Amino acid sequence: MRIGAMESSSATPGGGRTRREATRQRLYEAAVTLIAEQGFSATTVDEIAERAGVAKGTVYYNFASKSVLFEELLRHGVGLLTASLREAAERTAREGGTRVDALDAMVRAGLVFIDRYPAFTQLYVAELWRTNRAWQSTLMVVRQEAVAVVEGVLREGVEGGEFSEEIDVPLTAAALVGMVLVAALDWKSFQPERSLDDVHAALSRLLQGRVSGAR
Repeated sequence: MRIGAMESSSATPGGGRTRREATRQRLYEAAVTLIAEQGFSATTVDEIAERAGVAKGTVYYNFASKSVLFEELLRHGVGLLTASLREAAERTAREGGTRVDALDAMVRAGLVFIDRYPAFTQLYVAELWRTNRAWQSTLMVVRQEAVAVVEGVLREGVEGGEFSEEIDVPLTAAALVGMVLVAALDWKSFQPERSLDDVHAALSRLLQGRVSGAR
């Protein structure tokens, strides 16, 4: 699967930093596409450089090694996901929505992200199950940053009486993030004929407890 160019909010128009960020974006895209296709170990720096359309030295100018490139890719991709979740929650709050509305908006934001970056999401989920990678500690940190956004909304809901005080906030937040990741990957891999709206509607019913037929 091909991943669209990941954005960066740190570049300044017209400067050298913008050009370097553009180069890093091409390297991120090349790396995530190749690694999704053939695995991390089988992917070489030469292949990444060729796919990105740059010299091999450019890879090492931006990243000390292939492992560092992949570690930064994880930081960058999960950072984008975290920002999209946070923006969805903040937008809902500005519009006067409930905490359930905020969670629902975050579910949709997560689906939109995965729809746009399916190859990155595949890599991210696969790496969560590995324990012998050099970047394991980095992965745990960025994973917690994404989950923490959901935890914040849940805690606000508990404090405001919208959610039960009995819920386990960290576990519930992790479960919600996991639900979106797994459901979206299943959608992209096995049910691609479904629309994003279809998948969001199904997850929204789960979130709002509208799965049973009870009135």
